[in-house]
Formats: sequence, C-alpha cells, structure tokens
Amino acid sequence: MEKNDVLKLENQLCFSIYACSREITRLYRPYLEEMGLTYPQYLVLLVLWEKQRGTVKELGEELFLDSGTLTPMLKRMEANGLVRRERCTEDERKVYVAITEQGAALKEQAYCIPETLMSESGVSQTEFADLLRQCQKLLQTIHHQNEKGD
Repeated sequence: MEKNDVLKLENQLCFSIYACSREITRLYRPYLEEMGLTYPQYLVLLVLWEKQRGTVKELGEELFLDSGTLTPMLKRMEANGLVRRERCTEDERKVYVAITEQGAALKEQAYCIPETLMSESGVSQTEFADLLRQCQKLLQTIHHQNEKGD
C-alpha cells in the first residue's frame, strides 16, 4: 500500500468494523424495541440467559464494559424487572446480578433474532461462521496485547 493510501478511510479496518457494528445494531433495533430492550441490555441478557447470575465485574469483563457504563444500565434493567442486583454479604464491594423470571421469559422472544438477522444481512451461514471466527480471533489478539500493556 502506498503511503498516500494508508490514511484513506476505506483502508481503515477500525472504520469498517465500527460502521459494520453500527449497521448490525440498527438491524437489531426493531426486534429489541418490541422486547423493550436496548442493544447493550440485550447483551447483558445473553450472558445471564447462559449463566443465570454473575458479578458486575464478571459481566463487565465478558461484555468489555466498565462499571460506570454497566451500573446505570443494570439499575434501569432492575427497575424494569429484568434483573435483580444483590450486594455480597462477605464483600460489600461485590454486586451480584441475577436474571429474574421476567428477564428469563424474554429468551423465548429472542430465539428468532439471530436467524432473522442473518437472513436480512444476506450473508450465508458459512460466511457468517468465518466472519465470527475472524472477529473473535482479532478481539482475543488485541485484548491480549492490551492486557500485556497494562
């Protein structure tokens, strides 16, 4: 790549990933609005549907969100009856988050979302699986490098 091309927007991986993420999130919006969720709230529920319960710190690590972003969102989700927050009795600094029956019930509504969005995206299952693997590998590599730098 020539020096003049290095700083072209079309050659920036970060921009392609950012723009693609925004477009994918936009595809989710009508389905999530029907469920009364934002995209980040949906991500929290994905984790809790799988694990039922975890600490705010564990959720933050899994979702790559800091507690300053996660805590207000969890408070809203608790006010909406989707999760329950409990302070740990042995260590007051730890806060556990558990899914409620109401939050668990949304899982049934969510089953159609991934398949519907894959068909709307025009990407085949094979292409989807390849993209997912590549993105996961890139995320792991970058995250690992960032941890070494901290």
